[in-house]
Amino acid sequence: MQFLLALIVVGPLVGAVAALLPAPPGLRGRSPDQAVLRHGVTVTGAILVAAIVLALGFDHDHPSKMQATTDISWIAALDVRIHLGIDGISLPLLVLTALLTFLCALYSYFKQQHQQPTPQTKDPSPTASSSKTPSPKGFVALLLVLESGMLATFAVLDLMLFFLAFEMVLIPMYFFIARWGGSEGVTGGREAAAWKFILYTLLGSVVMLLGLLLIGLNAGTFDMVALATDNGRGLSTSVQVIAVLAIGLGLAVKTPMWPLHSWLPDAHTAAPTVGSVLLAGVLLKMGTYGFVRIILPIAPDGMRTFAPYLGALAAVGIIYGSLACLALAKQGAGGDLKRLIAYSSVGHMGFVLLGIASMTPTGVNGALFANIAHGLITGLLFFLVGALKDRYGTADLDTLSGATGAALYGRAPRLGGLLAFAAVASLGLPGLAGFWGEMLAMFGAFDPAPGLSRPAFLTFMVIAGFGTLLTAAYLLIVVRRVCMGVKPQEAQEAQQTQGPQEAQGAKGAREAQHFADVQTYEFAAWTPLVALTVLAGLWPAVLLGLTDPAVQKLLAGGKS
Repeated sequence: MQFLLALIVVGPLVGAVAALLPAPPGLRGRSPDQAVLRHGVTVTGAILVAAIVLALGFDHDHPSKMQATTDISWIAALDVRIHLGIDGISLPLLVLTALLTFLCALYSYFKQQHQQPTPQTKDPSPTASSSKTPSPKGFVALLLVLESGMLATFAVLDLMLFFLAFEMVLIPMYFFIARWGGSEGVTGGREAAAWKFILYTLLGSVVMLLGLLLIGLNAGTFDMVALATDNGRGLSTSVQVIAVLAIGLGLAVKTPMWPLHSWLPDAHTAAPTVGSVLLAGVLLKMGTYGFVRIILPIAPDGMRTFAPYLGALAAVGIIYGSLACLALAKQGAGGDLKRLIAYSSVGHMGFVLLGIASMTPTGVNGALFANIAHGLITGLLFFLVGALKDRYGTADLDTLSGATGAALYGRAPRLGGLLAFAAVASLGLPGLAGFWGEMLAMFGAFDPAPGLSRPAFLTFMVIAGFGTLLTAAYLLIVVRRVCMGVKPQEAQEAQQTQGPQEAQGAKGAREAQHFADVQTYEFAAWTPLVALTVLAGLWPAVLLGLTDPAVQKLLAGGKS
């Protein structure tokens, strides 16, 4: 178990180095590009197998206990240690990360072999999609470095190692956006979006580092297990308040929490499909995981001071994200579908933050469940929108839903069905994964931890409940517009108002709309996400049975 966890964290780094080396003659395949992409599938597949074996070998009778631990002294003067381990909180996130990265590698490999010309596009850039990668070696190497950083974040148990892993993901994601991204719908282009992403997250991380150093130097250790067991008793209230403010700001940027979210829409809109899937599916979870693993158990008094403010900002974020999506979904708004899903993440992560702010086992369990559900559902949504953009050449909602638009139910019924499924899962339909996390987060707000204002949290709960209605509204509008298209009368009126040049373009678009439905490799990449969304919705005890004992122990100061 110790070896498996170390392999899971370090293995992708070794694979990244190997990806930059020339492929052996017998493994080159039809082209060097194919060989290096196949290498990415092999390495990420091996890491996924190791993660599954680790999960099967995990002691499910004691999920609150740290398992597969490695503890080696690294920097003795500062008591910084190479400390790895997993419990019921980190294990699901570890497996989710390995799964999504493998699916992204698999999708990229087969997509390179099934390229289809796009009939129209607003982004003439030769690298507008991840498939037109100028350097597959660089693409695969960065993907593996990114995977290592994400996995390490959920496996390390030392504050300094956590910070290093937290920062390790920034450079690969920057290059995914700046080098392999597209510029459609992004003010200033993909380079501006990449710089915005890196500047926001780096500034937040600098402040977070100060908070981590404040805790470590005052407590005399950076060991997260020892600090959680101490439960803040070795830190004064003022130190805890300052540390929570500093660390919380850094984590809130990555989550992202309103009003520190403004980097996210541009980053998602510009990122290639693979970048968007991993950004939404894993990177956002690193921020909320830090709240649960570090702030809640290590600085409980400081967290109690800021919990009402965190709950208020979470509630505002839920409403803000939903209203932004409604504005983008409106006809004539020129909204981008990827941008809309990015804003929806602001709302969904608001539920996660609300559950954490309640400081109750129910709320924190709901937050962790919502983390996994959002990773599955939003990862699937970005895969689907990426496929739609590859086929149609744009993610512009007005174009997709216009007289010559997608109308997926008629032109690509399986793709349309999957998009509708992902949308209703995202809006929290009972029986699917999106329902349980948001419900438990609101239950946590209904009865917050002692010392927190119940009237305030009841208000947050009501606001969050209203947010679920807004979420259902914009997602159903998207399904109606993209999957059903416009009504015949509206289509006729649109054609009558078109000029000669627009009419000719519309005719060409109609002729090009015989695009393929879901391909075999797409089914392979998307089916696990669909299956797990249904499984988590019908059998939530699979996940809650892991997280609840660990959460109970965490909130009780290391006591089972």
